[in-house]
Amino acid sequence: MRRLLSLVVISSLLLTPFANAAPKKPVVKSLKLLTTVGSIDEFAGLVVSGKTIIVYGNKADKSFAKALDLTGKELWNIELDKASPSVATAAAIDSSGVIWLAGSTSLARATPAPSPTASALNPDKITPVADIFSADLDAFSLWSLNPTTQSLAQYTLQLSSPVLINALAVDKNGITAVGSSGTIISADLAGAIAKPIVVGTEATVFESVVKHADGSITVVGSSSETLGGKKLVGKVDGVIIKVSKVGKVLSVVRSSAPKSSRNWLSATNPLLLGGEIITGPKVESAVTKFSSTYVPSWTYKFASSGRTFTSGSTYALFRSKGAITQLANWIPKSAQGLLLTFDAKGVIIAGYSAPIEQKDVLGLYVSKDLGLLCITSSADTVSIFTLN
Repeated sequence: MRRLLSLVVISSLLLTPFANAAPKKPVVKSLKLLTTVGSIDEFAGLVVSGKTIIVYGNKADKSFAKALDLTGKELWNIELDKASPSVATAAAIDSSGVIWLAGSTSLARATPAPSPTASALNPDKITPVADIFSADLDAFSLWSLNPTTQSLAQYTLQLSSPVLINALAVDKNGITAVGSSGTIISADLAGAIAKPIVVGTEATVFESVVKHADGSITVVGSSSETLGGKKLVGKVDGVIIKVSKVGKVLSVVRSSAPKSSRNWLSATNPLLLGGEIITGPKVESAVTKFSSTYVPSWTYKFASSGRTFTSGSTYALFRSKGAITQLANWIPKSAQGLLLTFDAKGVIIAGYSAPIEQKDVLGLYVSKDLGLLCITSSADTVSIFTLN
């Protein structure tokens, strides 16, 4: 009996180190190319309807939306505003499958083209590219597009000055667009646009918006001015602002980096935020999970080229420029696209890399049919990658 007890004790001592051993670090795998979707010069973003990819963007001074299959073959292409110069810069799909796009247009319609005899010489057939901040594009434009029938409707609102729309969100309560100059614009699902809400001045830029079930919203971005009584901390602060259903600012949370320029670029419904931190020559990506009251649950900073996108409570995409100790084999020689997967406690459980020739990250998109889509670009082409 005594001998048996001794064997049990020895066995437990031998097994304990293995039971308490640190988990293996995940090995970075390669992302899989799904398709390419067009030129980086024309691309603004994309959404997915079933297994059809709808790309929206701008060519010269005209905005467009086009549908592609999974091989990149074009199925249809629609000019969004035939009467005026315009830009489309954000989009979302509602629960019925209607695509909503937002951007800017001019309500001063274009003058008729001159007769051929009066045309200026243009032997190279060069079309000038519209300036997205042109004083002519001083109206907010909202389009609804049925991806099945391609029926299109446009709704507009004259603004006092041009606003660059950076993000759009839609739910059963309606549509919310946010952008430059602290601008928040709402509309109902019939296209009726409400009077804009302005939080701050040109020193405040909103990059992303999350809609909540009670009608309130969370907007994130950057600001270099006092907002809601909260003064500037750094050179530029990342800001998280809650706005009530009636447009009242309920709270303002600022980043606290005294010598840095910060910006929150993306936010998800579970409040996983991605942004950039610039301190002198040092550039980092910030990924932080917040509670519903904007208290950080966990956070990371990674050496990067800056732009950072998040999806759900699980994923972050950025261009990594340094080793990440939580990964087994990640020491990039130059900036390279990297997708990280986190568990509920913020532990990094997987990593996926984009090919080195992909020069930028453009966004993350989740599709019911296609899964997680990582959008990147080479020097001239936009590509979509998926998990292997």
